[in-house]
Amino acid sequence: MIDLPESVVTDPVALVECCEHIAACTVVGFDTEFIGEETYIPDLCLVQVATPERLILIDPLSCGPLDEFWKLMADNQRVVVVHAGREEIRLCHFASGALPGNLFDVQIAAGLLGLGYPLGYGNLIGEVLNIRVSKGETLTNWRGRPLTPSQVRYAFDDVRYLLPIWKKLNESLKKLDRLGWLAEEITTLKHRAVVEGPAVEKWRKLRGIGTLDRKRLAIVREVFAWREEKAARVNRPSRAVLRDDLIVEIAKRNPKLEDDLVSLRGLGKADFTGILRAVADARELPADEYPEAFERDNDPPQVTLVATMLGALLADLCIRKNVTPGIVSTSQDVKWLVRARYRGEPVPDESHLAHGWRKEHVLPELMDILEGRRGMRIGDMHQSSVIEYSDGC
Repeated sequence: MIDLPESVVTDPVALVECCEHIAACTVVGFDTEFIGEETYIPDLCLVQVATPERLILIDPLSCGPLDEFWKLMADNQRVVVVHAGREEIRLCHFASGALPGNLFDVQIAAGLLGLGYPLGYGNLIGEVLNIRVSKGETLTNWRGRPLTPSQVRYAFDDVRYLLPIWKKLNESLKKLDRLGWLAEEITTLKHRAVVEGPAVEKWRKLRGIGTLDRKRLAIVREVFAWREEKAARVNRPSRAVLRDDLIVEIAKRNPKLEDDLVSLRGLGKADFTGILRAVADARELPADEYPEAFERDNDPPQVTLVATMLGALLADLCIRKNVTPGIVSTSQDVKWLVRARYRGEPVPDESHLAHGWRKEHVLPELMDILEGRRGMRIGDMHQSSVIEYSDGC
């Protein structure tokens, strides 16, 4: 147990003193408790902060607007330490229009050091600090007041260990010269959390669209965008506005009139106009602006075989480099790499391996193997890295 003075901020006067204290700190731990099932913007119920001197719970339901607090989180003058901080980034952005500035995500840092990814907070505490903690309030109702003693204890513990973990992981990243790697990953995390652009294309993750032609994919894209805009406007979960499967079914039907939508169960009549407008917008697009169709996995057997082998070699390289494979690439990234080699094409931009620290530190070694400049064989199977490499093959 790491003991620090604990306080709960429940009124505007205490919030002012709390913010003054945070403003004097160069590093703070930050976490939130929220309920996100009923609204598009999560309902913030509690803010937890750790500084080197104290642990603080801020009750947003009683202490008034948190404008000054959000300004402190967005200020680059201090390191803001989080664990799996996607929702903290979104809440900061929703509340203030700004992103947390100098962010350090300990989950990402752990992955870059080979400790595992994604690693849960309790496991990370055990791995880095050799302390076992209980996570007993993960499904609690954080809106209820007063908070129970177990809720308060859980909330304090959620930030109690952030700064000690940060200190150790930050030093390890420095020694391995990987703080730049972390900066790249944090930039990507922020982008995915709140400012994802068309290149990410969330609609492509919908199930059941793999067989649709380009025209119907355009309908999926436009109806999906309409749904997200309405969900944000009425502050309701996206799937409560329009289910994913209904988006796909609408695209298949390509409706022109309200009568074409009446038979769809789960579709509100009040939404017919907006949906038909989105479908019409898609139909009016020139063909060259339709989304690209999904590339079917019709690779020859040798591509599949080599991708499997290269994936195993990547795992071995990650062991040698003390980095977690799951944070380096996906199996699709590796397949894109092998497919490009088979076709005599450059590594596609879609592959994470074609960018940043992965391109500099991982891709060359994979290409050496893929293009025959390095050989390998099974070595000592009692070692964590079982593959031995040789140059000049």
